[in-house]
Amino acid sequence: MSVQSTKASSDYKNTQANGNSPVMRGDKRGNRIAVSDVRLRWTPADIAVGAAVGVACGVIFQGFNFVYPALSALLGAVLPGLASLFHAIWYASGVFAVLVIRKPGAAIYVNLVGSFAEMVIGNQYAVGFVVVSAVLQGLCSEIPFAAARYRRFTLQRAAMGGALTGVEYGIYLLLFRYAGVSPFSPRGITHMVCEVIGGVLIAGVASWFLYVALARTGALDKLASGRAMRGEAVAD
Repeated sequence: MSVQSTKASSDYKNTQANGNSPVMRGDKRGNRIAVSDVRLRWTPADIAVGAAVGVACGVIFQGFNFVYPALSALLGAVLPGLASLFHAIWYASGVFAVLVIRKPGAAIYVNLVGSFAEMVIGNQYAVGFVVVSAVLQGLCSEIPFAAARYRRFTLQRAAMGGALTGVEYGIYLLLFRYAGVSPFSPRGITHMVCEVIGGVLIAGVASWFLYVALARTGALDKLASGRAMRGEAVAD
């Protein structure tokens, strides 16, 4: 085995059990660049798992569509805007997708699959609203991971992804769904605060622990995220 091959293999084995992807060190010779490209390249397993996660999330989205009106009325009677705490159930799929698949565009892909599955089942929201929301939420969910070049997948980054998505969705609702609500009114402020809290706790923290629990069952063994949880070499 050549010295270069041995070094590349050693880099892979430096993957930590906390879910970080391998960090390239040393010079920028051709073989190092190729390794990085492979790490970010989508595989058939990524596509299949993403589709399965998306469909499952679509079913959850649709189920929550039926529950939300009653929940919103109940919480709104306590404090207008309080129901925004639970909006993250609609966009937690983005952060979860990045944690599991670990490839650029994972959140957008899973969100879109989930949205189309939701529409096939049947929902009361306009197609445009659902699709645009899915794309914007996916983009915001990926920002903390993209900033680390998809090498670090920690609880903190998951929480940041949830918070950013909460901010985006909160503003989106104020612009297009709650047009009569001022951002600086008591309801508007409550809505935004609850949206961010829900984003952190549900889309961020809950998605992280769901990923950890799933990885420990061995269900993600074919993906880098599953092997990284056990500290094994990651070569996807």
